[in-house]
Order: sequence, then C-alpha cells, then structure tokens
Amino acid sequence: MKTSALGQIVRWDVVVTILLIAVFFGGAGLSPDFANTDNLSFALSDLGEIALIALPMTLLVVCGEVDLSVASVLGLCSALTGSLWDAGWTFETIVPAVVLVGVLCGLLNGLLVTRLGLPSLAVTIGTLSLYRGLAYVVLGTEAISEFPQQYADLAVQTVPGTPIPYPVALFVLLAVITALVLHSTGLGRSLFAIGSQEEAAFFAGVRVKRIKLVLFVVSGVVAAFAGVIYTLRYGSARADNGAGLELAVIAAVLLGGVDFDGGKGTLGGVIAGVLLIGLLRNLLMLNDVATEIQSIVTGLLLIVSVVTPRLIVSIRAARSRRRSAAVAAS
Repeated sequence: MKTSALGQIVRWDVVVTILLIAVFFGGAGLSPDFANTDNLSFALSDLGEIALIALPMTLLVVCGEVDLSVASVLGLCSALTGSLWDAGWTFETIVPAVVLVGVLCGLLNGLLVTRLGLPSLAVTIGTLSLYRGLAYVVLGTEAISEFPQQYADLAVQTVPGTPIPYPVALFVLLAVITALVLHSTGLGRSLFAIGSQEEAAFFAGVRVKRIKLVLFVVSGVVAAFAGVIYTLRYGSARADNGAGLELAVIAAVLLGGVDFDGGKGTLGGVIAGVLLIGLLRNLLMLNDVATEIQSIVTGLLLIVSVVTPRLIVSIRAARSRRRSAAVAAS
C-alpha cells in the first residue's frame, strides 16, 4: 500500500495538476486582476489554438510520433483564409478549402512517415519549413484584415451565460471525444500498444501504418481549423501567424506526462499541461514580462517536462533494484 501511494504521489500528471493549482492561487496573490472572470476568459481564449492542436498531438506522441509542422499548417491556412477572402470568396467556401489544405498537409506528412519509413521528427521539421514557405508564397508579407464581424465574434465571444469562449467550448467537446477514444476504446489501446512496442502491435494485428496516417491527417485538419480561428481572433491573416506555436503545443503535451518515446500518457495530464502553460503566459503578461522571457519560460518547461518524468522513472527503478537486492540478501 505504501508503494502504491508513493506511485500516485510521483505520477507526473498528478504533479502537473498540483502545479496548476499552485500557479492559479499564486497568480491570484501576485496580481489582483489574474483571477477575475474577464481575465480568465481571455487566458482561455488565448490558449485556444494550442489546446486544440494538443489533442491530435497527444495521440501522435502516444503512438511514438510527432508533428512539428502544425504551426506552419496554421500559418498556411491563415494566409489562405486571407487570400481567398480578398479574392471574394465567402467563408462558407473558404473553410472547406482550408480544411482540404489541412488534409493534404497531414496526408503528405503521414505518407512520408508510413510509406517511406522516415522518422516523423525529421519529416515534420522539413514540412515545417515547406508549409511556412508556401504561406509566404500565398500571401507574401501582406496582412489581410476586415473580416465579417459575425465570424470574428465566434472566435472571441463567449457562450451565452458563461465565461467560456466559443473556441474553448469546441476544445472541451473535442477533448471529451479524444479522451473516450484514447482511454475507452480499442483504438486507444492500439495507440498505446504501437507506442510501447510497434513491431509487437503489428504482429498482433494492429494496422499501424493506417492508424498513424489517419492521425497525421487529423493533426493537419485541426491545425487548419486553428488557423481560421487564429485569423479571426486577431482579425488579421498573415503568413507568419502562429510561428513557434508548435513548441508550446509540444511543451503542453510533454508537460502533461506523455512520454516522448510513446506508450504512456493521459489526456487529463495534457489538459492540465495546457492550462498550466496558458496561466503562466497570462500571469507573465499581466506583470509586463517581455515576450523573450515568456519564450525562455516555455523552453524551460519543455526541458523540465522531458527530464523530470525520466528522473522519476530512474528513481523508481533504483528503489525497485534495492528492494530486490534486499529480498535476495535476506
């Protein structure tokens, strides 16, 4: 029982949840504006795109892959949204076109990884540059603004009677679906099996390549939607929109306890990681901390989220070896 209790205490997703609570109450003490409803609503809205993209990223990392091109897909779809709007397209036709681009981006990533057997880290570093370059081809350094108010409102206004922005409500819906898929279905068990031992999963009948391909496509689609939301929220379509956002997404996923090598993690931990990063960013902004320092904090969180869980595993293994040695000696 003591060992079980200790295991629960040092579970990384539990640690992150405790840190989230500490940051919330600490932030409320440091800044009188931090805990008010308007600011929390703004903080939730500000992390909307990160939260959305973190959902398919979680599934990818659980099965041992990663997609670093998501922010560039967001930027490409933002640029395309502005370009098509400027060309006279309606939003009813722009959104399907942008989603199709997201499908194609994800499909290219997935085919390179699953059909050619290339490592996803290398592939998506390459497509990160490719998709960002295409964004500049589409829009150059121009900025397109003055989007229809009824659509812009959807990206910034809250659900009636609540402080929850519409994009966050969408995230909650998708998070519930993702949690059910990951933790309550055969597909979720297949993802963990692929991440733990891909070859064994394949010989057990899991369609490894098909599952990974679908996940890359889903990642592209969600990044495309995030590009539209980002564009409407800021009221500006630019080729550099979302630059560097992939680091915050990866930091949130790893900070939430998902093992970068795959096979381990919970969606609850990832949600706690997303909220922790969002609240920290908001707290730093309220205290007029420079953007450069905020980037440093994100980088440090990324390092901590990779190193600390591995230290916990090492400590557990060392204790287990000591117990085994003690039993053998007795």
